[in-house]
Amino acid sequence: MIQQVTIELPPYKRGYHLITSQITSNLPPLPESGLIHIFLKHTSAGISLNENADGDVRRDFEAFLNKLIPENDPVYTHTLEGSDDMPAHLKSSLIGQQITVPIVNHRPGLGTWQGIYLCEFRNYGGHRNIVLTIVS
Repeated sequence: MIQQVTIELPPYKRGYHLITSQITSNLPPLPESGLIHIFLKHTSAGISLNENADGDVRRDFEAFLNKLIPENDPVYTHTLEGSDDMPAHLKSSLIGQQITVPIVNHRPGLGTWQGIYLCEFRNYGGHRNIVLTIVS
């Protein structure tokens, strides 16, 4: 059986934001086992699974990717949508727009310190849409 739900996240400022509770609160009742596929429908943001305990991890992600992919790099030719747009596309491609989480005993099978991040790479990204697909 396959179930699907689309959720709209509120706008977030640029950065890495824990959205685990928004994901889990929008899931339908889960089967005993299966998979939750989480797909972000955008090209200037990403989704990731990482540590949920220490906020420094999210800040370090932001600092590292900004160093790796800076704004206003002279190699960019796609510049009409602002100085944060092309770097956002590159970061989105590196981080990705999808993750899969196992379902274990009717719950998302996340590790103790794992959380789901929305990685917002635009200064003003707006609402973000996520498709949750449950496969049992």
